[in-house]
Amino acid sequence: MKIYTRTGDTGETALFDGTRVLKSDARVATYGEIDELNACLGLSRSMLAGQPELSEMIVQIQRDLFGVGARLADPSRKIADRVTKAGVDAADIVRLERWIDMLDSLLPPLRRFILPGGSNAGAMLHLARTVCRRAERAMVALRAGNEASVESALIIYVNRLSDLLFVMARVANFRDDTTEIEW
Repeated sequence: MKIYTRTGDTGETALFDGTRVLKSDARVATYGEIDELNACLGLSRSMLAGQPELSEMIVQIQRDLFGVGARLADPSRKIADRVTKAGVDAADIVRLERWIDMLDSLLPPLRRFILPGGSNAGAMLHLARTVCRRAERAMVALRAGNEASVESALIIYVNRLSDLLFVMARVANFRDDTTEIEW
């Protein structure tokens, strides 16, 4: 597979159904947000050398995000039925919720808002959380124009993921013995 195809040199790209759209199209921008989130998670994972549990969770999330991006790039659902790994479903959302509950049980209760930051890994996970929220807003905006254009499970997954990333940031900081600064 060649890295360059020259098919995007005019500022257009193809969706999975073959439709050509501008690279500035809202759908392309939305799955670009998911891609940016995935890259932030890759950087976060590189900072979690001593925390294999969090690192393994992130690898699974990154795989899920490839599926989310694929579904967003497939508005007419041409590949959705053929490629089972392309997307997320209720079981993936439940997995995130279980991880949130398990990780949150390791932490002291939150009594106030905390400032994003802490250790390198914690700060990067907080940044990933904000990118996740931006991706969620883009998905909601895309869906507002056409109810069927973004599956509900995708929005729910990304919403839950931002909660998980918040808890992961707290756990990374807690395990690195980094004090959270309250607001």
